[in-house]
Amino acid sequence: MTTGVVRRRRMGVEERREQLIAVAQELFSQRPPGDVSIDDIATAAGISRPLVYHYFPGKHSLYDEVVRRAAHELRGRFAEPDDGPPGVRLLRVIRRFFDFVDEHGPGFEALLRGGSSTIGSERTTAMIDEVRRSAYDHMLAHLHVTDPGPRLALAVRSWIGLCETTALTWLDGRRIPRTELELQLVHDFMALVVVSAAHDDECAELARRIVGQEPDGTFADLVGRLLSLLPAPSEPPAASRS
Repeated sequence: MTTGVVRRRRMGVEERREQLIAVAQELFSQRPPGDVSIDDIATAAGISRPLVYHYFPGKHSLYDEVVRRAAHELRGRFAEPDDGPPGVRLLRVIRRFFDFVDEHGPGFEALLRGGSSTIGSERTTAMIDEVRRSAYDHMLAHLHVTDPGPRLALAVRSWIGLCETTALTWLDGRRIPRTELELQLVHDFMALVVVSAAHDDECAELARRIVGQEPDGTFADLVGRLLSLLPAPSEPPAASRS
């Protein structure tokens, strides 16, 4: 004869920690981290509040662990084999970046704003800065540049910031098709390099090299789009055609 009582399986230490991290990550993805309480985490995990504190000193340490894992995953999205033209490789990277944004939703916003969050710590800020540094280093590797000058370094860092802002804006309603934004960001990078090329020989040489590597690729598409915006040449006067 059964009593109808369901016995919960007792979790080991690491298994319980992993459960709490997963639960916290989900909650932080749904609401601002400052609005999530230890009670919320305990309820979602099906355990008591004191038991949460048994595994983590407090919400700050749990939040730091969630950010650490998200940062590690995001850094991995920037890795790209040196195979194919720069524009094609960069588009693949941007697509994986938006995969992360799409999968994690509000959690991505929490990650980028973690340093300014009410529960963010110096360690959290350092992890986010490391993500940006990783993106910067990968970009230079894609460009085959080891020691960039100040204008090229500024262009790359500005583009990384633009990617973050674009992704955050896209999450707020997703009013622009994702595929259009991905291609636009690739074009935005080339635009930054070309504008910088007007003032810097290194950027000018890089722009020539990139276009030369894909005469009919992603960046050639940008040139075609820009040329299509120019007014059509006017017909010469009849007298001059005779």
